[in-house]
Amino acid sequence: MARAHIIGAGLAGLSAGVELAQKGVEIILYEQATQAGGRARSFHDNHLDRIIDNGNHLLLSGNHSARDFLDSINARDRLIGPGSARFDFADLLTNDRWTINFNRGPVPMWVLYEQSRVPGTSMMDYISGLKLLTAGNRSVANLFGDQGQMYRRFWEPFSVAVLNTLPHDAVARLLLPVIRETLAKGAEYSMPLVAKKGLSDTFVDPALKWLERRKADIRLGQRVTALEDDGNQITAIKTARTSESVKAGDIVILATPPWVTPTLLEGVSAPTEFAPIVNLHFQVDGFDGEKTDTPILGLVGSPAHWLFLRGDIISVTVSAAFDLVEKPAREIAAIIWPDVAKVFDLDGKTIPPVRVIKEQRATFKTTPAQLDRRPPAKTLFKNLALAGDWTDTGLPATIEGAIRSGVSAVKALKS
Repeated sequence: MARAHIIGAGLAGLSAGVELAQKGVEIILYEQATQAGGRARSFHDNHLDRIIDNGNHLLLSGNHSARDFLDSINARDRLIGPGSARFDFADLLTNDRWTINFNRGPVPMWVLYEQSRVPGTSMMDYISGLKLLTAGNRSVANLFGDQGQMYRRFWEPFSVAVLNTLPHDAVARLLLPVIRETLAKGAEYSMPLVAKKGLSDTFVDPALKWLERRKADIRLGQRVTALEDDGNQITAIKTARTSESVKAGDIVILATPPWVTPTLLEGVSAPTEFAPIVNLHFQVDGFDGEKTDTPILGLVGSPAHWLFLRGDIISVTVSAAFDLVEKPAREIAAIIWPDVAKVFDLDGKTIPPVRVIKEQRATFKTTPAQLDRRPPAKTLFKNLALAGDWTDTGLPATIEGAIRSGVSAVKALKS
């Protein structure tokens, strides 16, 4: 039986493994870390005595690759959301609060009614989205203008969340495929979804168990140090412990981060500039996120961008966090907590127990130069393909992009 050697057990590698195992291919999965999941993982934090995610991730119901993956591993029910295409926001500078509710079907009837729109915007403001069709390499701020409530309360928070790059640098056109697959298709495709218990419980653990039931050889804590080739195909995979022969008919999928892949595959193009995300997890006695209207809240006029509520944990995401990431954790918490407290009418002076997680290289920077460095899945070696949210998926660096890249890598090896 042909074997698939998958290097990297993040979501891209797990996606490729599930896709191939469904076809009866024998899987060998190599992962340097002792825990699978890559950046999309959960862990028990001793300080908080809670399971928390390494980073917060929001999905939409139109993320078909992610949902197909969860269907395959019988984990679709591990995503939760408000049950509608509802997005709640608070502007901490003006104290305004509002909810965007997308209607069913592709015609955005909700923009016709003032009470449904973002406060301070008109129906004509939403037509500005058509500019994405001819955006070229223009930045978000250049395309939409960096003034007015439509920019401040819609395009800026949306683009920073999706692209993890500051609007004056971020290439606007990469928003288009996201909008086409979700918001532009109406409520059925735009419902926000988050992991019920955590990213590992939703995506990683079910995938590993599913693969193990199909006799996959999962090798955690094994770092691949080199790939050997004969000029036409990969012939061996070397780790710090062993050398694994790649036999005739075997395939190899390299699903490692963009700073690792070039060390294993000479000459491959990969992004070289990255953007950070800072996540904070506050454990608040007496708080119950399940009793709020929605598990997700977007903030405007604050260094904090999104709040994710799970039990007594209020998790905060700060995307493109260049201004925060170099600061000490205590200082970051002191900057963020007063705004969080204001939203929920809590004591803003006393910071509750908190874990601050800095992801220095959360995603590649979504600039023209870095987009040009995204490689296709197919490589010059006939039995090797690339996977990862940083490859040329046509999407930003997201969970949806990572999972889709694993499927694309499998398809590339067929062509």
